Amino acid sequence: DSRLNKRAKILMERFAANPQASIPAACEGWSETVAAYRFLSNTDVDWRDILAPHWARTQERMQAYPVMLCIQDTTELDFNGQETQGLGPLNYEARRGMYVHPTYAVTPGREPLGVLDAWMWAREKRGADGVRPGQKESTRWIEGYERIAEMAAQMPQTRLVYVADREADMVAMMRRASELGTPADWLVRARHNRCLPDEDGEKLWSHTSAGVALGEIAFTMPTRGTQKARAVRQQLWARVVEIGDGKRGRISVTCIVAREVGA
Repeated sequence: DSRLNKRAKILMERFAANPQASIPAACEGWSETVAAYRFLSNTDVDWRDILAPHWARTQERMQAYPVMLCIQDTTELDFNGQETQGLGPLNYEARRGMYVHPTYAVTPGREPLGVLDAWMWAREKRGADGVRPGQKESTRWIEGYERIAEMAAQMPQTRLVYVADREADMVAMMRRASELGTPADWLVRARHNRCLPDEDGEKLWSHTSAGVALGEIAFTMPTRGTQKARAVRQQLWARVVEIGDGKRGRISVTCIVAREVGA
């Protein structure tokens, strides 16, 4: 619909120019404000349709690079106190809003190329038994990898690396990558210091860092809040290990340990 396309472009220009503003403050005049609300309430308009061209162009840009980091994480959209339908609880049941879980394409040189994919959902309230109904939220990490795996098949000249924080340290995600033949690398920050099945109960991190370090890296930790920037030295270890997967067997993974020295 050419009219919806035109309105979408105008709204993106207005909101991008003043992202902190309310809809009336971002729009130029009352008629444009009314048109914005009409656009946002149109059931034929879906946020995936609006982002689809951006997703496609991002994938085009990625193919110009030999390695691409596909970074995932979750953030809150806080609409607490606003009269908005379809919201759900955030980290506290009384806070209202939604969650969005995007995949962000960034080069190893830290150049952002765009967004590749996104999950967006509103939580349902917990039941009387304390259990929250609805789809299991951890699924987003597994489906996020599956999406990257699909892209990897479409751009064989680019090495895709799925990057996720501790919440993605799940055997289910590792298993899915293994089942698919690991078409894309995955790098997950470890959350669980697992017992290794063949090492008499030895833990993952101590097993990996036993022996002489592979080498050192040095970098500057940037300023964060009241903490000043400082130089950091880390020693590195890496080892291929097998993670237990219950009755399904084992999964071969590479564990990397980076430990600060001389702090």
